[in-house]
Amino acid sequence: MSDRKFFVGGNWKMNGSKSKIDDIVNFMVTGPLNANTEVVVGCPSIYLDYTRKALPPTIGVAAQNCYKVASGAFTGEISPAMIKDVGVEWVILGHSERRSIFGENDQLVAEKVGHALAEGLKVIACVGELLEERESGKTEEVVFRQTKAIADKVSDWSKVVIAYEPVWAIGTGKTASPQQAQEVHAQLRKWLTDNVSADVASKTRLIYGGSVTAGNCKDLAKEPDVDGFLVGGASLKPDFVEIINAKA
Repeated sequence: MSDRKFFVGGNWKMNGSKSKIDDIVNFMVTGPLNANTEVVVGCPSIYLDYTRKALPPTIGVAAQNCYKVASGAFTGEISPAMIKDVGVEWVILGHSERRSIFGENDQLVAEKVGHALAEGLKVIACVGELLEERESGKTEEVVFRQTKAIADKVSDWSKVVIAYEPVWAIGTGKTASPQQAQEVHAQLRKWLTDNVSADVASKTRLIYGGSVTAGNCKDLAKEPDVDGFLVGGASLKPDFVEIINAKA
């Protein structure tokens, strides 16, 4: 058995209000949550301070994005220093919605990862292929390219979690089968072995994202290279507790 601690992230995306966050905090505090699972929720930047103060310290909080420099004339952006200033330790970077909707390329994502790590944040770095890329047999090529850009900027792998999120499975109701998820995670782990080190490959948590639900989480969690999940819509609902406890 792996000694990698199971990791479940909740990505609220552009959802929430103070009252909705109060509801989420309530069902998470009520739990009970598996103490052997690390839990982090990613909330809109305007609610980072509110959420951090509302949740117990055993549950981590993540920003959903940040910029690649500490400060300056970058209207609308937030920096790792600002995230840390409100007591938040994590950031999600390279999510497919940032890549596809907002045009973030591999290089920009990598620069953000490098700066966030240099500033002391922990990073959930996202990779994943489009449906047409999977159908044309390019999954490995795309995922390895995205991972290499990130890996080139990583200074401390102990502060990085890689989230494999096939774009065709995000918010669509389509989930990669446990076998499909395991296949890509195993390929990613081999890539890390070959291109970074065997030690990093064995210790880095590879989590799956893409329409994870209370109904499919247990089967996904049984796969040897699936070390947890990055959950979207389901993290806004009480079912999130069941997903956190998928390894229980």
